[in-house]
Amino acid sequence: MSVIWGVPYLLIKVADGGVSVPVLVFARVAGGAVVLLPIALHRGQLGALRAHWRWLAVFACVEIILPWLFLSAAERRLSSSMSGLLIASVPIIGVALARLTGGGERLTPLRWTGLLGGLAGVALLAGPGALRGDLGSVALVMLTALGYAIGPLIASRKLAGLPGLAVTAVCLGFASVVYAPAAALTWPRSVPSASVLASLAGLALVCTALAFVLFFRLIAEVGPARATVITYVNPAVAVALGVGVLGEPLTPEIIAAFGLILAGSVLATRSGQPAGSEAAEVVHDQPSAAPGPLSKAP
Repeated sequence: MSVIWGVPYLLIKVADGGVSVPVLVFARVAGGAVVLLPIALHRGQLGALRAHWRWLAVFACVEIILPWLFLSAAERRLSSSMSGLLIASVPIIGVALARLTGGGERLTPLRWTGLLGGLAGVALLAGPGALRGDLGSVALVMLTALGYAIGPLIASRKLAGLPGLAVTAVCLGFASVVYAPAAALTWPRSVPSASVLASLAGLALVCTALAFVLFFRLIAEVGPARATVITYVNPAVAVALGVGVLGEPLTPEIIAAFGLILAGSVLATRSGQPAGSEAAEVVHDQPSAAPGPLSKAP
């Protein structure tokens, strides 16, 4: 999962060179929906979602429709490795949002250290020397990270107990409908290159459809809490692919920011519960406790 969800930054960068952003996002969400909706139908899971359609629409907007638009647009100017590192701030933003919106866990000094260290890493990446002044694209990626952090809060508070694969399938289908008009208006006049087509297929079939099927299997095996460990490895995969495949620069700023963001994410997401609450934590570690948040997927 760490590899599969570290790859999209590379594929988005390649696809950006051959199709418009609406076509890129539409190809990804439509391809994923075509694969996942029949599975959800076969399992009879869609009926359970009817009463929650409003929150499903909100969830789809903050987790897929807007973030994938922002990220794809930003990567037209930013390197894939830079984008992957900025997205790694999602756990840090999630902790801050959970606290601001009434989350129960307290922020210990160690977690505060993680929050501040992670923000320092983001600030280092946002420096003029690292970005050559392209703060607009950085803002788009940070808005993407904000959406990825809000989505799980909605999932855990408004969509808890719903089948995760069905939630994903319906959200992808809704996103396909939203993006279809813009994609039709900006459809390429000639067939894109083989590398662009392969990237679009990889994004839709591997990094979206297959990824979520495997992620739900992972949740069933180890629980949603332990499954989030993949978040700490994704940026390393994104940087390695960006440098090794696309020849993107590996600057001192990127190396330092990677260390700060990774360490900050680990410290900021450490449990703030007292030791005696271990039993409660185990309850929340069951697969049924969460519908499979999408925040791990770029």
